[in-house]
Amino acid sequence: MDSRSQREPKPHEHPEKGPTEWQEGRHGVGPWEGEWPADARYDEELLRNGDRRNVVDEYRYWSLEAIKADLDTRRHPFHVAIENFENDMNIGTVVRTANAFVAQAVHIVGRRRWNRRGAMVTDRYQHIVHHESVADLAEYAKENDLAIVAVDNTPGSVPLETAELPERCLLLFGQEGPGVTEQAQDAAVMTCSIAQFGSTRSINAGVAAGIAMHAWIRQHADLGGAWKS
Repeated sequence: MDSRSQREPKPHEHPEKGPTEWQEGRHGVGPWEGEWPADARYDEELLRNGDRRNVVDEYRYWSLEAIKADLDTRRHPFHVAIENFENDMNIGTVVRTANAFVAQAVHIVGRRRWNRRGAMVTDRYQHIVHHESVADLAEYAKENDLAIVAVDNTPGSVPLETAELPERCLLLFGQEGPGVTEQAQDAAVMTCSIAQFGSTRSINAGVAAGIAMHAWIRQHADLGGAWKS
């Protein structure tokens, strides 16, 4: 069966309202009715008890391993990195957005521990790589032919709205407040800024990451491969 095929849902299987951060659990489908599929990607426990996870309909009843394996066949050639020297609370949001845009991997620089609540369990489907320092991240990028693109509103930065992002790149974000460190900017081939028109100096790092990832999607992704809701 094709990985993107979808059987006709039974009346009781239409997802309920949601999901959102505030209404988690109000989505999913009940136990499978009728003869179980023979496809090895399906999880027997989910078939038996229902699937209440926050996954697209095409992945209903699939095991976590099967979903991750399928995502690995469709990942885009960009990576995302965020510095974690002050235990940033935005990392979970970055991971969740990276999963939505199927980034190759999310790199966390600095502290290994981070708050996973904002990821809404999407870290289970996303490759997470840890680096002790920016120098380690830069070496990884060099070995994997990735151009580091820092995203920060600093003097001399290129507007993200007009920048041509490299197809094979690593989008690098700093902490909320201080932004990208000097070492990270030195390792980057370019620094991009996001146009702002209000009174605040900067926007949330998780929001900035989403904007930058979507900029890459608009320039390089095959939109015909996106899930249709």
